[in-house]
Amino acid sequence: MPRHRAREFLKFLKQIDRTVPKHLGIHAICDNYRTHKTKEVQAWLAKHPRFKLHFIPTSSSWLNLVERLFAEITRQKIRRGVFKSVDDLIAAIEAWIAGRNKKPKPFKWTAKADTILEKNARARRVLTDAVAAGTK
Repeated sequence: MPRHRAREFLKFLKQIDRTVPKHLGIHAICDNYRTHKTKEVQAWLAKHPRFKLHFIPTSSSWLNLVERLFAEITRQKIRRGVFKSVDDLIAAIEAWIAGRNKKPKPFKWTAKADTILEKNARARRVLTDAVAAGTK
């Protein structure tokens, strides 16, 4: 959707609610965007207990495969293109997606879990040290 407010997120959740059979639970993995946590969204989720939102850790956009897809579109199409209008940009993105979908390949993680956990621990130490230094 062109906008990314709570209103649009709720519209998305309602579409999922209408589409997915009622006997199934729904688990959605979300980033920490404020839109996903507004009072309106929380109230709607309270009335729809089959929905469970799981949030990826802050500053870990690399875990979000949609972000990886955006990075690929940017690298392969947007950064190389010249677009005279939003419609031109949308057409270019849609053409890129159509081409990718003709020969889909699953995303394969290349990083090892130990490496990811080590980097995460190192980042937490740096952040903790920075916060501690700022409070002195």
